[in-house]
Amino acid sequence: MKKDQFLTRRRALFAGAAALGAAGTAGLFALEGADEPARPAPPAAGAPAARLPEKPSAYRLQPEAGYGPPHAAPPRTPVRREPLLKLAARGRTMFLTFDDGPDPHYTPGILDTLREHDVRATFFVCGEQADWNRDLLARMADEGHVVGNHTWTHPLLTQLTRSQIRSEMERTSDVIEDAYGERPRWFRAPYGAWNRAAFQLGAEMGMEPLAWTVDTEDWTVPGTGAIVRAVEEGAGPGVVVLSHDAGGDRSESVSALRTYLPHLLDSGYHLSVPSRPYA
Repeated sequence: MKKDQFLTRRRALFAGAAALGAAGTAGLFALEGADEPARPAPPAAGAPAARLPEKPSAYRLQPEAGYGPPHAAPPRTPVRREPLLKLAARGRTMFLTFDDGPDPHYTPGILDTLREHDVRATFFVCGEQADWNRDLLARMADEGHVVGNHTWTHPLLTQLTRSQIRSEMERTSDVIEDAYGERPRWFRAPYGAWNRAAFQLGAEMGMEPLAWTVDTEDWTVPGTGAIVRAVEEGAGPGVVVLSHDAGGDRSESVSALRTYLPHLLDSGYHLSVPSRPYA
């Protein structure tokens, strides 16, 4: 099946790219060009005055979420030379992130645990997966989670042309906007394999590159206890935790979250989502 082939191909790529992953380091839109409508001729004597058409409201044209009409130009974003590894945060704030989904077998369990503890997380989704599971992106939006761009097919960006990278990122942003309600403001390179084109294109699309501080290595299926230890031993202010909710058997990731999340909360940590990136 298509999905089985997709997952098998990605596992093979992951094995060959693990080293790269370790080394990887607006406003309101003006209404322009609209001509003034022609004024109607004066009414005949005794006839009721014709009502002039109302001008469109610039306020009403803005969506409640996002930064403009569908597939609009993104806000200005700086071009970085390396991804962000940690995030500025007040106090004992950490950030949980989940890659490769959404997956109908594992993502709902993660969402259920987050909802139970009133915690928000960031999901870096693959466009192909998101297109199959738009209902899960809608749920993420409803429950206050952030959705980021993880490309369409999870390829090694370092092996693609610039136009191929653009297609991978743009298609994914389009699906996210359609299903989630706004275009993503964050992106993450598959396998942590970044290159100049990815940084430049991400900035053109209004997205900041976010990597991670703690890798749970849950993709190796190390056991629930190992995942829990990785998170709890790596906990700290501004720490970004990498886990996965798709791309293989993620039952250990789902189970580990049920254990370490209440532990982090009991230890005084606040689990949050990133705000608008810093210049």
